[in-house]
Amino acid sequence: MNKRQAMIAAALAGVCAAATVSAHTPDPAKGEQEKCYGVAKAGQNDCASATGSHSCSGEATVDNDPAEWKYVAKGTCEKAGGKLPQEDKK
Repeated sequence: MNKRQAMIAAALAGVCAAATVSAHTPDPAKGEQEKCYGVAKAGQNDCASATGSHSCSGEATVDNDPAEWKYVAKGTCEKAGGKLPQEDKK
């Protein structure tokens, strides 16, 4: 195996290891999550924007846009600097 092949093999092993770790990390159950506005990174929003500028996940264009939301563990939104939707504050 030459040096280039060894580097490619090492990179692939790292990717496989990372995928294995993330695949086994349990997500909180739906009931243990809440919508949190203003914390999604660009391209990492969970669904449509509050302003109607798009209707799909992954279409946020800037980090921490107050119109974009992401599911987070209950009780962590405001600690992370986000805001809960009005219906969730009741």
